[in-house]
Amino acid sequence: MTGANLALGAACLWFLAANLIAVLPSRDHHWRAAYGLIAVGVPILGWVVYTNGPWIGLLVLAAGASVLRWPLRYLGRWVKARVRP
Repeated sequence: MTGANLALGAACLWFLAANLIAVLPSRDHHWRAAYGLIAVGVPILGWVVYTNGPWIGLLVLAAGASVLRWPLRYLGRWVKARVRP
């Protein structure tokens, strides 16, 4: 297996783990899991970009953003509140 295939395989495992975590019950609405997924997903995304190029990296980034859409929405609201007085 080449490095490009390993990187995409790791991304697929990340997506599988994210979807499995989503179906489990959680008291904190999956926020701890989201932090863990972000911490693991950022290096995997960097690996995908390094081995497969920026276009495939953008596709993986968009897919990851669709999985973690609520943390991104809260981040956008936080940034918007900090920028506007």
